[in-house]
Amino acid sequence: MFTIISWLVYGVIVGGIARAIYQGNTPPGWAPTIATGVAGSIFGGFIQSLLSGGKNDSAGIVFGVVGGVLACWLYTQWIKSDA
Repeated sequence: MFTIISWLVYGVIVGGIARAIYQGNTPPGWAPTIATGVAGSIFGGFIQSLLSGGKNDSAGIVFGVVGGVLACWLYTQWIKSDA
């Protein structure tokens, strides 16, 4: 239970920072912010893995935010392709 709550809190923090940095067309609300943060953590962990040669270190907030901005950009590109 604590793991789920910690992922939600982390998602809100990282997703909120990423969405504040990326000023594109992203959907409002808590759920998309959490999803952005969690996706950002996954993307950020992948980026850090590429940069560190595959070491399993935690992505941290910095790489999470970088990944979150990437997630926002990918989302807006996906929306543009549907329109």
